[in-house]
Amino acid sequence: MAQMSSVYRRLEEGAKRLTPQRELIIKLFLDRPGQHLSAEEVHQLVRQEFRDVGMATVYRTVELLTKLDILRQIRFNDGRARYEINLEAANMHRHHHMVCVRCNRVEEFQEDLLDQLEDRLLRERGFRVADHELKFYGTCRQCDRKQSNMKPS
Repeated sequence: MAQMSSVYRRLEEGAKRLTPQRELIIKLFLDRPGQHLSAEEVHQLVRQEFRDVGMATVYRTVELLTKLDILRQIRFNDGRARYEINLEAANMHRHHHMVCVRCNRVEEFQEDLLDQLEDRLLRERGFRVADHELKFYGTCRQCDRKQSNMKPS
């Protein structure tokens, strides 16, 4: 699995061992692409295999994996840090997110709409964008349908 070997390489470059707990946490994220897990959710999943793993171990591990650029931390204004696996090349832009303000569902959006703006910033201001993050807040299709069905005719 090429993805896992890339992750192992980043651990080695950071001079960190691959403990069973770290490996399990990495696999949790690899097995759940597109999911944005909080440390608490990771802890619940890890405890299914390692009953004695504490929350502090999970926090330290996600912090380390974020520092090594294996995980990416994202905040969706719900008061919790969430994490996703970072498999994108260092010079590529991140994907974007659509966040439902009713049910907190998060969907990924792959199309990059900001290329022209980045070109303009470089051309007009000499500012070379290395990366950006874009989040759209609104209502998802399911919540919008529920709201439409509840309106009196």
